[in-house]
Amino acid sequence: METEQQQNESVNASLSQGTLALEGRDTTNLPRLSPAPEPESQWQQISRQITQFLEQLPEYLSRFFRDYKQPLITVGLILAAIVTAKVVLAVLDAINHIPLLSPLFELVGISYASWFIFRYLLNASTRQELGDEIQSLKNQLLGE
Repeated sequence: METEQQQNESVNASLSQGTLALEGRDTTNLPRLSPAPEPESQWQQISRQITQFLEQLPEYLSRFFRDYKQPLITVGLILAAIVTAKVVLAVLDAINHIPLLSPLFELVGISYASWFIFRYLLNASTRQELGDEIQSLKNQLLGE
C-alpha cells in the first residue's frame, strides 16, 4: 500500500513537471519526454495567415503597380476628368441659381458672339485673317 502511494505521488509529481512516468516501473534511468505540443487553434492559424499576408502586402502592391502602371494611370485620369466635370457642372448650376447672375452671363455671351460675328465673319478679308490665325495656332500646337 505504501509503495502504491509513493508511485502515485511520483506519477503526480511527474505530471506536474510536464513529463509522464510509467506506473509500476523504476523510471529513474529512462529518459523523460516532454509532452506533445498542442495543435494550433483555428484562430492562431488565421492570425498567422493574416500576418504573413500583411508582411507580403507591400511586395504584392509594388508588383501590381509595376505590371499595370499604364492602365492604372489611364483609369485615374478618366476618374479625375469625371470628378472635375461634375464639380464644374455643380458650380455652374449654383451660379445659375443666383438671381441676377444668369441673365448677366447670357447678356455677356450674346455681346461676345455679336462682336465676333462683326469682327471676323462679315468681311472676306477678316475671314481670311481669322483663317490665318487659326492655321498659325494649329502650327504652334501641333508643329509643322
